[in-house]
Amino acid sequence: MPLPFKHFISTKQLTRSAADAILTKAAEMEKVIAKGGDDRLKGKILAALFYEPSTRTRLSFETAMCRLGGDVISAEGIQFSSMYKGETIEDTMMIVGQYADIIAMRHPEAGSADRAASASPVPFINAGDGPGQHPTQAMLDLYTIKKECGKLDGIKIAMVGDLRYGRTVHSLSFLLGLYDKVHFTLISPKELTMPPKVTDFYKEHKITFTETDDIAAGLDCDVLYMTRVQQERFTDPAEYERLKLKYILTADMLKGRKTTVMHPLPRVGEIATDVDALPNAAYFRQARNGVPVRMALLDMLLG
Repeated sequence: MPLPFKHFISTKQLTRSAADAILTKAAEMEKVIAKGGDDRLKGKILAALFYEPSTRTRLSFETAMCRLGGDVISAEGIQFSSMYKGETIEDTMMIVGQYADIIAMRHPEAGSADRAASASPVPFINAGDGPGQHPTQAMLDLYTIKKECGKLDGIKIAMVGDLRYGRTVHSLSFLLGLYDKVHFTLISPKELTMPPKVTDFYKEHKITFTETDDIAAGLDCDVLYMTRVQQERFTDPAEYERLKLKYILTADMLKGRKTTVMHPLPRVGEIATDVDALPNAAYFRQARNGVPVRMALLDMLLG
């Protein structure tokens, strides 16, 4: 089924039925990957525009398009683009839309995805807009939770670290709000608490949540979602250095627990490497899930 919108900018666009349809399509795409891909998007071109550093998101989008038989054109870094010369986001989209059939863009400015989509003549996917949203990450996170835990309704999830600027936890919060009886435990220093745009959403939708600065409160949840403190969101280097390793998860802390550990990556020390060998360390599987999920989105948006 195609999605009920042309551009994918925010998880707030999704209904539960649309989110479930993407999950179902992603499971189908795992089978496509297993047989080496197919050519359903042969002749189609993805423009991957990454004006902010990215490894997993960019490579998984490009891999997804290649697995479906399509081609990729790309641009990396504002300093190497016409935006550096003063071209607007809107004009860039109008131009790139003449070359490609679908566009995925990451940009450091909040709200840039809305501006881009408003001008794009072809389907547009938000691959991260500053501290705003990261909807495809949220979809692969949802897919990971479903695979690892076997359910989405009734999930208890703890989110740890940079909740103020972490677009992944914002997008996932809005997405999990579509499911029943989900409880959030929000763990962060007071300087990085979840912003009102998310906590107001919880209250509006009668979603239960607790806030604490103690990581131990999340160790018995179904999912422990770790995040890094994002240096690129700080204007004061000293403040970043003070907060970056506030929480460090170790294997000893998880001893005897079945909590699924997730992280959007990259990590910068907040998960010790001794956690990697645990069967419930899901973050590398989570990254791998980006390919079938983005395959599903490309296929559904291109009809």
